[in-house]
Amino acid sequence: MHLFPEKEWLFILLVISLVIWLIFLGNSSLRDWDEGTYALVAREIYRTGNWLYPTLQGEPFLLKPPLMQWLIACCYQIGGVQELTTRLPGAVLTAVGVPLLYLVGRLAFKQSLPALFAALVYLTMLPVVRHGRLAMLDGMTISFFLLLLFCLLKARQNRRYALGVGFCLGLIILTKGMVVLLLGAIACLFLFADRQLALLKSPYLWVGILLGNAPAIAWYTAQWQHYGNTFLEVHFQAQAFDRLIQPVEGHSGPVWYYLFELLKYGFPWLLFLPGGLYLAWKKRHTTWGSLVLLGTIVYLVTISFMRTKLPWYIMPVYPFLALAIGANLSEVWQSCDFRVRTWTIFLAIIAIAGLGGCVYFLIKKEPILIVMSIVLAISMSIAAWLVKHRDRKFIPVLFTGMYLVLILLVSSQSWIWELKEAFPVKPVAALIRQHALPGTTIYSSFAYNRPSLDFYSDCKVISASVAVLKEQFYHQSYLLLDHPTLQQIILSEYQVLGTANNFTLISPSIK
Repeated sequence: MHLFPEKEWLFILLVISLVIWLIFLGNSSLRDWDEGTYALVAREIYRTGNWLYPTLQGEPFLLKPPLMQWLIACCYQIGGVQELTTRLPGAVLTAVGVPLLYLVGRLAFKQSLPALFAALVYLTMLPVVRHGRLAMLDGMTISFFLLLLFCLLKARQNRRYALGVGFCLGLIILTKGMVVLLLGAIACLFLFADRQLALLKSPYLWVGILLGNAPAIAWYTAQWQHYGNTFLEVHFQAQAFDRLIQPVEGHSGPVWYYLFELLKYGFPWLLFLPGGLYLAWKKRHTTWGSLVLLGTIVYLVTISFMRTKLPWYIMPVYPFLALAIGANLSEVWQSCDFRVRTWTIFLAIIAIAGLGGCVYFLIKKEPILIVMSIVLAISMSIAAWLVKHRDRKFIPVLFTGMYLVLILLVSSQSWIWELKEAFPVKPVAALIRQHALPGTTIYSSFAYNRPSLDFYSDCKVISASVAVLKEQFYHQSYLLLDHPTLQQIILSEYQVLGTANNFTLISPSIK
């Protein structure tokens, strides 16, 4: 595995990361909720030039800090308003996290092989690839945090790197707000565990914190002065602290919710996680051991006991898991210590699942996913055979197989499978744009509001009950009705403007 020197590995990791995060990035519609919402906010920044006080359809957007929306608005200015430019900033910054994790691992392990394995594991984790390609905040937040850890570790050799710690904290705040308290606490605990207390006396650290956080402090101060207590209540109370003590918008789950998320999407790397965590515990007094244990335990325990549960909250734990798995794979590579029976059985099960997927996608007539399933079945079968024969080459086979599987997945239009949970928005949005002026408020019989529909239609589509629909109709509003509601609702004269995806757009008749 020592084919290339460190700089070349960094370049290779960056290139293959950019490929998997950027290929066919704009081939699917924006997803509800975050993607559609951030795209709406960024488009209003782009159109109005109101960078300091972002709005969502004319109303103050107080939920999140604006760094992601600023970056998307910049991309809109360069490449126009489209899916690709919406997702580009987050995807690029997430991809940079792979070489950053290699650098962190190189400093933590003091050797390159486990660092390389950790970076490749992170590169081929399904949740990391998928969420990093979406216009969401988690991938770029992780990359800023990895940069922070790199600066902390590098500061042991050169105190000037401590300047970067403060700037990374500021970037995290401007991206995802109060999550900086949890990530900052992990970094601080690691500082103590790694016996770097002398760094706390370094003027570089405190100057970096002062300068790096100045833009975030200035932005928060401007919002508070402009919106008053409303900003504090929405941004801090509703969006941050309420999520600790109560389920927000019904997003709840048991304490083991995130362990189940790991089980759903963690294979095949989950096979090597117990061994990695055991190694970390055995070497808990080392830099990498303390980092893995602190990051995994503190972060997982905190989000597990939060009352609000969402799948992407688990994202920042993946770099720590990748480091643990990378350490275990490195140990296997060097010592050829195999758990033959367990690994062979599980890899064979994944191979059989790949064959099952092949049959399923044949029925669904999804050619790219058929090829994906075949690649998964073949690579896992080869890896299982190599494990059975105690051949360490199963590790590069797993990396190659998973990389190709993920490339094929994102090349299809199924990598955002949530889009199939509701009607496709683009045909309905095209119908609305054809008949309604931008900014028009339209009332819909659909069960909930969809920011993606608002984005594509350039109108505000509000979900409403039948009673409200009737009331708004007599106030000369457009209605977007599904067929059962259209047959059920009793209205006076109206005109049908068009139909798309089983939705009909109607307006009061012009007398």
